[in-house]
Amino acid sequence: MPGFDSQAQERLARDLKAEARRLGFDACGIAEATRLDKEARRLERWLHEERHATMGWMANHFEKRVDPRRLVPGARSVVSVLHSYYQPVEPDQSPTTGQISRYAWGDDYHDVLKEKLAALFDWLDTRVGGAGGRAFVDSAPVLDKVWAQRAGLGWQGKHTNLISRQLGSFVFVGELIVDVPLASDDPFAADYCGSCTRCLDACPTDALDAPYQIDGSRCISYWTIEHRGEGFPEDIARDFGTWLFGCDICQDVCPWNRFKRPTKDARFLPREGVTDTELREWAEISLEEFRRRFRRSPVKRTKFDGFQRNVKQALENVENGRAEQRARRA
Repeated sequence: MPGFDSQAQERLARDLKAEARRLGFDACGIAEATRLDKEARRLERWLHEERHATMGWMANHFEKRVDPRRLVPGARSVVSVLHSYYQPVEPDQSPTTGQISRYAWGDDYHDVLKEKLAALFDWLDTRVGGAGGRAFVDSAPVLDKVWAQRAGLGWQGKHTNLISRQLGSFVFVGELIVDVPLASDDPFAADYCGSCTRCLDACPTDALDAPYQIDGSRCISYWTIEHRGEGFPEDIARDFGTWLFGCDICQDVCPWNRFKRPTKDARFLPREGVTDTELREWAEISLEEFRRRFRRSPVKRTKFDGFQRNVKQALENVENGRAEQRARRA
């Protein structure tokens, strides 16, 4: 690979961002590949407090998680991309409709973003006459939101999601870690959450127990996606409502999502029944039907038994809510 002076690095970075937009990404930024010392201390504290629940993989490969050069030997740059997944469709708000997080309405984002990142890497590889690197989409020890912030794309809000001033927070984040020196962007240094606490106030399980931090052991998304086992803790399960996979509450109330943009990729549009299927219908689907509906969908992560466990809890919550209403009227 030939050497690059500062002007060549800036030109290459500019052209790379243009190619990212052509491929359908909504934003692209670049940071120098270096160890994340401050974030490493924060992650150590979060893990020590066991706020990652049973997600033991969060503690694995710690040094790779905080130093991209451990993932990609010779890494010089981290290219971060954002891709909107917002669909201008409102889910059925009936109290007996099962709710699925908006990010899982369409095809699996891992597949879609990796395809586009592979194309972006091929472009870079051809442009510089040989590049080394890897694409990452929430599937390896990479602190995605940290790198996006370092690349100038947004800040981590009080709900811990990345927020873009231009796109809101309904965005997927992905990276290319490459051995090519590229002109870096200024980190996003501002915090535009201000005094707003809507996300903290709205979280029904108090998973957001303080600004900018989340307790995974109380998060609806953790319990309905990552948890493996039969039941849920009784003290918080009643607050899961009718969520079957994930939860969007903290994002739905975020004022910055007035800037959300509809996705440009049809693969993220809602599949059959994901926004308006009654809980009783979900309870009756077969394994074959589950596989058909959620083929190449994020929902398959919870597996059929886990999904049915979530449906059962949602039905119990609906019935408990009715019982409480009857008691109040008596």
